[in-house]
Amino acid sequence: MEYNFKEIEKRWHQYWIDNKTYKVKEDKSKPKYYVLDMFPYPSGAGLHVGHPLGYIASDIYSRYKRLKGFNVLHPMGYDAYGLPAEQYAIQTGQHPAITTAQNINRYREQLDKIGFSYDWSREIQTCDPRYYKWTQWAFIQMFNSYYCYDENQARPIAELIAAFEQVGTEGLNIACSEELQFSAADWKSYTEKQKQEILLNYRIAYRSETTVNWCQALGTVLANDEVINGLSERGGYPVEQRLMRQWSLRVSAYAQRLLEGLDKIDWSDSIKETQRNWIGRSEGAEMKFKVKDSDVEFEIFTTRADTIFGVTFMVLAPESEYVPQVTTAEQKAEIEKYLDATKRRTERDRLMDKKISGVFTGSYAINPLNGKEIPIWVSDYVLAGYGTGAIMAVPGHDSRDYAFAKHFDLPIIPLIEGCDVSEESFDAKEGIMMNSGFLDGLTVKEAIEKTKEYVRENKLGRVKVNYRLRDAIFSRQRYWGEPFPVYYKEGLPYMLPLDKLPLELPEVDKYLPTESGEPPLGRATKWAWDEANEKVVDTAKVDHKTIFPLELNTMPGFAGSSAYYLHYMDPYNDQELVSKEKDEYWRNVDLYIGGTEHATGHLIYSRFWDKFLFDIGVSCEDEPFKKLINQGMIQGRSSLVYRINGTNTFVSYNLKDEYETSEIHVDVNIVHNDVLDIDRFKAWRPEYETAEFILEDGKYVCGWNIEKMGKRYHNVVNPDDVAEKYGADTLRMYEMFLGPLEQSKPWDMNGIDGVHRFLRKVWSLFYKGEEFVVIDEEPTKEELKSLHKLIKKVSADIESFSFNTSVSAFMICVNELTSLKCSKKAILKELITLLAPFAPFVSEELWSALGNTTSVCDAQWPTFNEEYLAEDSFKYGVAFNGKVRFELDFSADAVQADVEKAVLSHELAQKWLDGKTPKKVIFVPKKMINVVL
Repeated sequence: MEYNFKEIEKRWHQYWIDNKTYKVKEDKSKPKYYVLDMFPYPSGAGLHVGHPLGYIASDIYSRYKRLKGFNVLHPMGYDAYGLPAEQYAIQTGQHPAITTAQNINRYREQLDKIGFSYDWSREIQTCDPRYYKWTQWAFIQMFNSYYCYDENQARPIAELIAAFEQVGTEGLNIACSEELQFSAADWKSYTEKQKQEILLNYRIAYRSETTVNWCQALGTVLANDEVINGLSERGGYPVEQRLMRQWSLRVSAYAQRLLEGLDKIDWSDSIKETQRNWIGRSEGAEMKFKVKDSDVEFEIFTTRADTIFGVTFMVLAPESEYVPQVTTAEQKAEIEKYLDATKRRTERDRLMDKKISGVFTGSYAINPLNGKEIPIWVSDYVLAGYGTGAIMAVPGHDSRDYAFAKHFDLPIIPLIEGCDVSEESFDAKEGIMMNSGFLDGLTVKEAIEKTKEYVRENKLGRVKVNYRLRDAIFSRQRYWGEPFPVYYKEGLPYMLPLDKLPLELPEVDKYLPTESGEPPLGRATKWAWDEANEKVVDTAKVDHKTIFPLELNTMPGFAGSSAYYLHYMDPYNDQELVSKEKDEYWRNVDLYIGGTEHATGHLIYSRFWDKFLFDIGVSCEDEPFKKLINQGMIQGRSSLVYRINGTNTFVSYNLKDEYETSEIHVDVNIVHNDVLDIDRFKAWRPEYETAEFILEDGKYVCGWNIEKMGKRYHNVVNPDDVAEKYGADTLRMYEMFLGPLEQSKPWDMNGIDGVHRFLRKVWSLFYKGEEFVVIDEEPTKEELKSLHKLIKKVSADIESFSFNTSVSAFMICVNELTSLKCSKKAILKELITLLAPFAPFVSEELWSALGNTTSVCDAQWPTFNEEYLAEDSFKYGVAFNGKVRFELDFSADAVQADVEKAVLSHELAQKWLDGKTPKKVIFVPKKMINVVL
């Protein structure tokens, strides 16, 4: 019977569907285990072989945990909103819902072919109103909450209103955008509009003026990771910094909890460090500087208050509200020119750029400790979002300040004895302070504390903990996104009633901004809220009395992907995001697999979102993902052909140096083992139809490069093509065989034949031709030893995610069993159970052939027995004066006297003894014996 993988894979895929093999329910009799893949975005191009790498790993682990007796939740869905679908809609006029559905169907078809154990009954699509209802619900909860630092959690906004009515802002320790002070009497005197404006200063979901990455060509705000070198990742359009009124989420309020939570979770040190740097906790002092001959006063934050005596200039961020206030008439034109240029650069560009630029405002600040005048500059190396958007520049002890001072010939005052101010790591310098008078002779730590105390006592500022983490901008000027459940009265936001969710996307005639510059939802003819009747009505009916305009922005991509893991626990629930019962059973994700590119985006936002839901009693865990594994990237192995310049003749790789040639990327799908299929190459493109070839040994050998997998390099390998030729089981095992999961590695088809031959070898243990040869006989010691070596190795490898070495172990074991002519059911049954997570299709087929009537998924993971690895005998190295001369076998229980006697009397020993009597014999049990002459 032949190994017909196409027939086998088709049959067992249908079996899994018909028998709902992967459908999971809560089962308190079993321990739970929740395995999750990062939400994929279904692109029109479909999957290439790099995409399934993490999915295969999570699937192996899910199947393994199920075989170990766990109740495994392993769901899948789609992050279905985003720019690509919207841009395609703009170009073609086709509704993005149509292309998204087509892309999802394509992804689902490809995923099914690879044999993943997903419980598809729990599928989530973020563009489904039944799902984004809960994103809208969460947003409303955030709008109706504030963050209390004393209780270290989100609290209902109603409690804050009650506090304002009783004590105003006195004694409140709460997160805010701007520190306000008012009494209870003041609060009671405010109008309803004034109160709502004040509350926006404290809400966790709030609306304010924010600097954003604005892309005019795309008509929308972009996230930092959607901008590369000042251009949009999608389309390569210019991006500029613009101040806009936007919705934001007060992620910064959770900064300390986000830091502390990293100590509770099993993530890689590199990802944790990335998040710690992104959150950027620093302790220091916030001090006030007055502007000379002005009422203007601004604050700066510094971690090194002791260096205030080394301040020689101040720097404002270009976006700072103080820039126009301190710019003199003489400097106005130059400042405006500089600000205009800065708009075209993102914060990331500014941080990474080493070029020095800046403009003097014409004004001076007064040093609060020594009264000296300090020039105020504007430079893009200062960011508005960190600290106060203003710095005191100490070029004697900061590398960027030093470079700026040198460039503009500003004074530099060294403050630490023996410190070379041209060095990079100024802040790390210890030593004795000097040149201040006030701090002379103190160590750095002593000077910092003394300065802080002085600032506090003289009310020059305050000691403060600062974070680099900024609030998340939550508005996008797009059509294809979750609508905000928000309408506006007197320009202020109000939330829709919870029982009227979801607010669904309206139809629009185009997916572009309106002619007046409003977002695409401004084109909707039915996009107004009838407050009295609680329903969406025609936009033309807006009267600002009972019918009000709805929000025109939509939510960003991370909105739907921040808490999707919770709804997977309870996907049929239309009353709650997740019920208490199911949340307390599944709790949180035990294993999360995805790419490192989400370290400072999705993984920060998800952790924030979960902590908020924990605060309001929805999530029972304040960390969403217990263990995180980042899979590496599968790179493309590009194939190259060499055209002789000025001709249509191509020369084989090893002959190319004899000619002047140009290398051309060629479709890797028409190359096999680096040999070009010439007929397919001629048919690939019209210009190659008449191509001629200079061959070597009758073949055209291609060159190759390792590059990112992509269309431009013609190195995209479709997993469907691999599965069609070799089978999905081969694809799964080969992706794991390529190298360690967490490392990037090239895709190379040259090794896939070996994996496919391995599976055929497994098949041949069961079948010889058409005959099923498995027998019910007791295994031999050698067979049991080979099996239990495999059990031990594969069990340890899966737990450590070393799947590549597992594949090697399978190959070794199958080779050994083949050599032993093993056909024992007791051995092969366990072998197939071990293989099932890696190659589920062929494992199901052979499991069934063994007479089992249920799926191999319901088998039990084999138990390792150390006794089977015990050796009956050991090979001893026999050495004379330390040099091994030959080897002899002895039983495992041989004692020194017996071994010594046998060695000295052996005929091979006589040559080296040469009639001499040994001075001593050194015995190392089960390893060697050394005769010293």
